[in-house]
Amino acid sequence: MITWLIKPGELTLKGGNRKSFETVLRRNLLAMLGAVKAKADFKSGRFYLQADEEHCAEIEQVLNRLIGISGWARTSTCAKIPDDIMQTCVTEARDAQSRGARTFKIEARRTDKSFPMNSYDLRMEGGNFVLESVPGLSVDVHKPDCVISIEIREKAYVYSNSRKGLGGLPVGTCGRGLLLLSGGIDSPVAGFRMASRGMGIDAVHFHSYPYTSAEARQKVIDLSRLLSLYCLKIRLHILGFTEVQKRIKERSPESWSTVLLRMAMMEAAEKIAVRTGAKCLITGESLSQVASQTIENLSCSESRITIPVLRPLIGDNKEAIIRLAEKIGTFTTSILPYEDCCVLFSPPHPVLRGDPNEANSLYEALEIEGLVDNAIFNAEVIK
Repeated sequence: MITWLIKPGELTLKGGNRKSFETVLRRNLLAMLGAVKAKADFKSGRFYLQADEEHCAEIEQVLNRLIGISGWARTSTCAKIPDDIMQTCVTEARDAQSRGARTFKIEARRTDKSFPMNSYDLRMEGGNFVLESVPGLSVDVHKPDCVISIEIREKAYVYSNSRKGLGGLPVGTCGRGLLLLSGGIDSPVAGFRMASRGMGIDAVHFHSYPYTSAEARQKVIDLSRLLSLYCLKIRLHILGFTEVQKRIKERSPESWSTVLLRMAMMEAAEKIAVRTGAKCLITGESLSQVASQTIENLSCSESRITIPVLRPLIGDNKEAIIRLAEKIGTFTTSILPYEDCCVLFSPPHPVLRGDPNEANSLYEALEIEGLVDNAIFNAEVIK
């Protein structure tokens, strides 16, 4: 049986609400593990996960994707006896050396204050014991190859393979939002960002067959599946928006077509959000990245809806967004050459600083509400 020590993230600051956050984190962890049989317990500020060694790879993949933890480590346990603890440190040091480590340091934390050695004593004794027992290892307290950690709790935990977690709050602790998911780089990253703040995610995609291909549709489904590795369950609503786009092309000035399309998308998304219990919309917009994302055009696009629109990437540049897309594994899918309806119907000279009053006059002249409602009624929902 292997034990993993899991360090919660921000939920440790939640005071009286902390227990409910811990419950959601534990539920998310077990849900992500699926059929893997594991035991998860919370004690004194740490989660402890136990499972058979055969499941190590699966479990560690899940821990790398679990939002709400600051770190984790596969750990050795022993009785709270100084000699046993020192010998376990030596075992960890030898394992680290076999992986190429040449320098080390000892960190220690003593939650059980009845234990006779304090944290300083543990660091000094552990360091001396490792130096004497493992030739070839030296101490480097600034940039060691290996950090051996000792935690004294209800038993002693010793580990040297600590990994950084994703941080944030457990998904599902902060309501649910509806993500406007295109096939591009930005919107999946925006969904991940809000999931990292504890928000459950559903998604809506606007498809314009036959102008957009079946491959473009599948690309968005694949992006939703990649997001669900972090966000757990996602309901993807795919709306056929061909008739809406045709009406905009027929009845509006060409320069306004992108802004009016965004307004229709926002209106449709709000109706779906209200029906499904989502409390906000989420978009991947970044200020002035493209013409539809100037502050004036953003004001136009949300001028007809009443629920909040969250834009977690609004101040990010493209390089930062790409780095996060690569980290969460969506970038390679996002850059597949299947364009969404926004790109295909973009005018050559779009309006850059639309006025909301003019935008609403043009939008009302489209008489588009029935087309939007029909698209919602015929939406495909994929879980």
